[in-house]
Amino acid sequence: MSSVRVAGWTVVAFVLMALAVPWFLWDTSAIAAGLPVWLWWHIGWMALASVVFAVFARTDWGLGVEEVN
Repeated sequence: MSSVRVAGWTVVAFVLMALAVPWFLWDTSAIAAGLPVWLWWHIGWMALASVVFAVFARTDWGLGVEEVN
């Protein structure tokens, strides 16, 4: 079970890293609510990353580092 959880969190980490840079918004100059869309993307990404980290910290902190008894 532990190796499945490690693999799951690894996938989540890679997805978050892939979404960190909004490469698909590089050529747009769209504005939403007074701010560029790419900035809204980063605000949303930071909120998502914070929630994911909070879940990880509460459920699986030390996974892959500490020994399971």
